[in-house]
Amino acid sequence: MPMKRGAVVAIGAVGVLALAVGAGISWIGGKEFGPLLPPREQCEATVGGTSVVVDLEQAESAAIIAGVAVRRGLPPRAATIALATAYQESGLRNLAHGDRDSLGLFQQRPSMGWGTATQVRDPHYAASKFYDALVKVKNYQNLAVTVAADRVQRSAFPNAYADHEDDARILASALTGQSKAAFSCTVNTASLPAQTAGKNGLTPRAEAVRTDLLATFGELSTGGYQPGGLTTGHMEGSAHYEGRAVDIFVKPVSVPNTTKGWALAQYLVARAEHLGIKTVIFSDRIWTAGGRSDSGWRDYQPPDRPGNKATLRHLDHVHVDVIDQ
Repeated sequence: MPMKRGAVVAIGAVGVLALAVGAGISWIGGKEFGPLLPPREQCEATVGGTSVVVDLEQAESAAIIAGVAVRRGLPPRAATIALATAYQESGLRNLAHGDRDSLGLFQQRPSMGWGTATQVRDPHYAASKFYDALVKVKNYQNLAVTVAADRVQRSAFPNAYADHEDDARILASALTGQSKAAFSCTVNTASLPAQTAGKNGLTPRAEAVRTDLLATFGELSTGGYQPGGLTTGHMEGSAHYEGRAVDIFVKPVSVPNTTKGWALAQYLVARAEHLGIKTVIFSDRIWTAGGRSDSGWRDYQPPDRPGNKATLRHLDHVHVDVIDQ
């Protein structure tokens, strides 16, 4: 029965606690102390004052699709078309089912020559095959998104791709680095077992980040680690000394390299929950998993010590470190 305004209701202590938990608010001694529950895990891209929200699974898929476009040197328009297609075909999810033998992000059919069932469910392979077909479409950059997408997919519902064009454009702009500090995720840090560095000086989690970047972006210049570990060159307490951090260099500082740096940085945020990433720093901004992740990208204060200012401000490299425990 709906509660009427002005009604007097007696609620016991247990009832008060239940309402507090349900509302995500905590009170002690009659005072409100903020959220009791962690914020909802999700990702958001904001470009030109318009935002699109995706869950973590969708973010991981979108990041790979956009990252493969960056690797191939394709324009952001290509990523927009690919993302709109994957939105319509799978909801940006790597599906194990579909119409007839359709599978994966793009619902590619092995029977139609897209590859084996295992291949089309590999997001990197699926995105690459989509782009292989897209670049063969004459003048695709100047075609409507729905037309370009359909010439690749040959869909029974070609106009449906247009429904996702706006969201796809926002995601593409952020994840290809065209829009800076525009993509962020709220990730509630998990407790993971501590790890020791391996032969190359990286912990297994940090090495997984390096190999994940390699799979998406191809060859990159990385550093901040070495066999046997590092003992100098970074601030006291740095994750580099524990083998938990990797630097991805985008030198020299230039507009194209800064754009690539933001593509890498925002890709890492999108993949943070999957890879156990704790911190990403680039170009005077920092993102941190856990309690501060819902604040998005924050201003980064470089250490007050001698050194190359571009390096101290992370203008020439993306820093990423992983959860330590």
